[in-house]
Amino acid sequence: MRMNSLRAAVLALCCVAGQGAQAQLFGDDQARQAILDLRQRFDQSIAAQNRLVEENAQMRRSMLDLQQQIESLRGDLARSRGQEEQLTRDISELKKAQVESQRALDERVRKIETAPGIGAEAGNGNGTMPLPGEGSANEKQDYEAALAQFRAGDFTGAQSGFASFIKRYPRSALAPSALLWLGNAQYATRNYKEAITNFRSLLTAAPNHQRAPEAMLSIANCQIELKDTRAARATLESLLKTYPQSEAAQAGKERLARLK
Repeated sequence: MRMNSLRAAVLALCCVAGQGAQAQLFGDDQARQAILDLRQRFDQSIAAQNRLVEENAQMRRSMLDLQQQIESLRGDLARSRGQEEQLTRDISELKKAQVESQRALDERVRKIETAPGIGAEAGNGNGTMPLPGEGSANEKQDYEAALAQFRAGDFTGAQSGFASFIKRYPRSALAPSALLWLGNAQYATRNYKEAITNFRSLLTAAPNHQRAPEAMLSIANCQIELKDTRAARATLESLLKTYPQSEAAQAGKERLARLK
């Protein structure tokens, strides 16, 4: 009886010990798994944080690039506005120069038309054309038509008109003046070499003509435009020597001083 009780007690004790060991083993496995889960969540959190840091850095770089682009666009806009303002000023100056050039041209035409002897170019000295026949009337009409084109600023048309006049009336008293206006029209269209040819034709055909000094001055102007300073200086010196009392000589003297 007593032996059976002892056996039962030992068996019960072994069961309790086995249950304790099993409980201990189960608790360690759960702790390990909890640690592994915690570590995994920690690693994931670190990875997520690193991604956020990288995304933030990338965003900052993008914002910096965008800011630089904005500054570049602002600079381009400022330069564009500056160029636009400069262009506006240049256009304004060009318009002023054009008006002044037209005014100077009108004044030049007026002086030539009102100068003494302008009527005598037709041959009678009293401001009217001679009337030997219909040809003289045609000469004046053709000359005035070409001159009207010049006044209107149609320099190409004026060149054709005066060239045609010279060809049709080579012996006309108006031919030297036609040569002068032809050269002036060519000068206006920057056809400097042909203008020089016609101004020289005037000097050759009528060296004592009242427009001869002006023709020589115009030759010098063409040479200046052609950057032939040496030739221009020689022409101006010849002008002062040949026609010292002319208005053209006075203008030539000033130009010669500027060339030196």
